[in-house]
Amino acid sequence: MLAAIAFLLLSGEAVCHGQPTVFEKVYVREACTVMKDAASPKILTCVNKGDSLYRFRPIDSPAGRDLPYGMCRVRFANGTPGYIDTHYVCSTLKEALPRYKPEKYDRLHSGVKDSFNGGAATGCDFYPREKPHFASNPMPKVCYSLYLTANMAILKNIDSYIELAKTTRINTFVIDVKEDGIPGFKADAMKEYCPSAYQRAGSENEAIYRTAVRKLHDAGFWVAGRIVVFKDCHITRDHPECGLWNKAEGKLLYHNRSNWPSAYSRLVWEYNVSLAIEAVEKLGFNEINFDYVRFPDRMMRIENGIEMRNTYSESKVQAIQRFVTYAADMLHRHHAYLSVDVFGESANPGYTTAYGQYWPAISNAADVICGMPYPDHFSNGYYGINKPWNHPFEIMHAWGERVMARQEATPSPAVVRTWIQAYHVMRHVDPNGIDYNAENMEKEIRGLYSAGLTGGYCTWLSSASLERYRTQSDAFRKDYYSEYCGSSPDR
Repeated sequence: MLAAIAFLLLSGEAVCHGQPTVFEKVYVREACTVMKDAASPKILTCVNKGDSLYRFRPIDSPAGRDLPYGMCRVRFANGTPGYIDTHYVCSTLKEALPRYKPEKYDRLHSGVKDSFNGGAATGCDFYPREKPHFASNPMPKVCYSLYLTANMAILKNIDSYIELAKTTRINTFVIDVKEDGIPGFKADAMKEYCPSAYQRAGSENEAIYRTAVRKLHDAGFWVAGRIVVFKDCHITRDHPECGLWNKAEGKLLYHNRSNWPSAYSRLVWEYNVSLAIEAVEKLGFNEINFDYVRFPDRMMRIENGIEMRNTYSESKVQAIQRFVTYAADMLHRHHAYLSVDVFGESANPGYTTAYGQYWPAISNAADVICGMPYPDHFSNGYYGINKPWNHPFEIMHAWGERVMARQEATPSPAVVRTWIQAYHVMRHVDPNGIDYNAENMEKEIRGLYSAGLTGGYCTWLSSASLERYRTQSDAFRKDYYSEYCGSSPDR
């Protein structure tokens, strides 16, 4: 059989789905994912820049006629079939090997230090990615957003949140679909990949989600579904081979009150993207917001004792960017957008982070990038600001200026939509810290806009308390975009 496949490849002819075919040798322009089939997120393998494949073309029909837009059939030299997006391949090795505008982007990224073992910035890909606009699902130019948990009592009370939002400029809701250990509904993806999550999810939850999302749409709101990705005790319980492993203890790593699936694991990629697509198709979400798209925090302290499951010998920043690229490709087929949450630290210049988030690489691949620069997460004196948590305008403005510089380091930057602190300064940070009431939340937002970050905001309030939101609502009544940009965000 293998001899026959080799003969067909060498002769340049084969039969595919009953049709005679010809093939052409193509070369990979940027590292990407090869799919098992064209209709699902199932992953065959990954390929690297400069690798060669054989792209098959039916003789008597246009290439890809029966495939999703942009996809083509390929085979490896050993005959293994797969599917890939055509924009990742070139006809010649000479076309595939150069990096995108190296005189500009290699110069920018080659000086970035790998001080914390996150990986070399030059290991990421910076070919521009066209950001989609789906006529059937047009994203608002600016998203003023409220966050809601997957608490069914909150979703059943969606009418009250809608009533409040309509008195403000809020036009978006971000709703949990999967938190660490808290599955939102009995998804088919959970049944296939993560039975323990499926068993825990409430049997009536899907109907509650459907109703809440429908009511939000009927009232004119954009709705994003938040999914926690690489912090998940259920998937590691069901697939310990995909979890980070504590070598000294001989068991799954337990860190920051949870087990952590490896961001290198393609099965974990498949699971979360399959769940995301299901949330779009079944529940009606316009956008998927991925959180915890990273390796664990405090990696420098724990990494030497962890089995990382690094099958493809990738750096952390490569694995994170490649996951985001894969997820965006899959969601775009369903006319949905991808936003990705990142630590505020990832906007700092000069180094890649220990947990694998490199702002320019993620911004290049995602549709929306959502920094989390909560003022009480900055240490005293950060950016030269004394107790930055008590100076929301100053700390957000200083952080925003650094974000604007990172956006210049990528050829196709994502929209920046920032998470803002909506909770009281944590007592362990400062027992006398300020309350993030309407006045101080407005200062946060103005700090962002004054630095040039005009893509909107999302409130981070883990309780999603309606009463708390009511007390803060004056901050939500301002049209910051019109004020700072001189035009309506609707135009």
